[in-house]
Amino acid sequence: MNLSVSIQHRFAGFTLDASFETPNGVTALFGSSGSGKTTLVNAIAGLLRPDQARVQIGDRLLCDSDQGLCLPPHKRRIGYVFQEGRLFPHLTVRQNLRYGSWVSGRQRDQAGETRVVDMLGIGDLLDRRPGALSGGEKQRVAIGRALLSQPLLLLMDEPLAALDEARKAEILPYLERLRDETDIPILYVSHSVAEVARLATTVVLLGKGKMLKCGPTAQVMSDPALAPAIGLREAGSVLTATVTAHHADGLTELAAAGGQVFLPRIGVPAGGTVRLRIHANDVMLSLGRPGRISALNVLPGKVTSIRSGGGPGAMVQLKAGHDQILARVTKRSATLLGLEPGSEVFAIIKSVSVAQADIGARNQSMAKSDTTT
Repeated sequence: MNLSVSIQHRFAGFTLDASFETPNGVTALFGSSGSGKTTLVNAIAGLLRPDQARVQIGDRLLCDSDQGLCLPPHKRRIGYVFQEGRLFPHLTVRQNLRYGSWVSGRQRDQAGETRVVDMLGIGDLLDRRPGALSGGEKQRVAIGRALLSQPLLLLMDEPLAALDEARKAEILPYLERLRDETDIPILYVSHSVAEVARLATTVVLLGKGKMLKCGPTAQVMSDPALAPAIGLREAGSVLTATVTAHHADGLTELAAAGGQVFLPRIGVPAGGTVRLRIHANDVMLSLGRPGRISALNVLPGKVTSIRSGGGPGAMVQLKAGHDQILARVTKRSATLLGLEPGSEVFAIIKSVSVAQADIGARNQSMAKSDTTT
C-alpha cells in the first residue's frame, strides 16, 4: 500500500516543505535534530493542521487542503508509537493491548491478537502491569497496542531513543519481524544511521525542513553527495548478502553481489539473507588485488564517482556487482592512485570491522526489494 505525502507549513523561523511517495515496507524519515521529522509525522497523524497538505494511504485520502478535507486523528486509522511506551499504568499488558481495538471501535480479532503477541514475544507479559516491564518490553507492548487498532499506517517516532544499547539490541529483531511479517506501511522516524540501515526499505532524508532525497535505502545511504547530511563518520553502504556457510574457526561466509564476504559468526542459518552496513571509514582501496594481507574481504569494483569536501578527505563510490560501496580516503590517496570514474579498484574490508549491530535479518521478499535500485 503506497503512502503519498505532500506537506507545507510555516513556523516562525522554520518552514517544512516535503513531498514524497513510498511503497510498502518501512520508510525511514531520517535527518539531524531540527530537520522536521516529528513535525512531519504529527501532520500526517492529524495532530498538526498544516498550511497546505495532501496525505493518501493507498486509495484512502486523509487530508487534502485544496478540497477542504482534513480528517481528525481518530478517523485516520493511524497507529502511533512514541519514544516512551505511554502505557496505562493501571491496566495489565493484556488490557493495554485490547485498548487499541476498543478505541478503534472495531471488533476484537482474537486470531490477530494471538499473532501479534507471538510476533512481539510478549506472551509471558500479559498479566503484568507496565511498572514491572523493562523499557524494551514496554515498547513492544506499545507496538502491539498500535497494531491491534487495525491501522492503515503505523507511525513510529524514534521508538528506541529512550532505550540503552542492550534494550535496543533486544527490540531490533522484533522490529525486523514487524517489517517482514505485516503488510502495514510503517513510517519510522530516526536520526540513527544504524537503525535506518538495518530496518528501512525506503529512506526520506530531511534537512532543515526540506526533503533532500527519497529512494531505496541502499541507494540513498551510499550516495556520496549525501554523506555530509548523513554524517561523514556515519556514511557508508548497505549490502544484502546470503549466508552460505558457518566455519569451524568462528567465521560466517556470505555471498554478496560483489563477491565473498567473511564476518564473525552471526546467528542466521545457511541460506538466510542479511543486510550489512559497511562504514566508509572501514574501506581501503587498492589498484591491484592485494596479497598476503590480514583482511579477508577483497571485492573488485569500478569507481562511479568521487566527491571531495573542504577538508583533506574524499568520498569514493564504487560499484561491486549491483552493490554501491563507499570508501572514505584522503584526497592525496585518491590523487596518488589516479582515481577517476571508471577506475578499476579492489575494496578491502576487515571482517571484524562490521559490528553485530550493523547486521540485520531480511526475508527473501524484502531482500529482493533491496536489489531493485
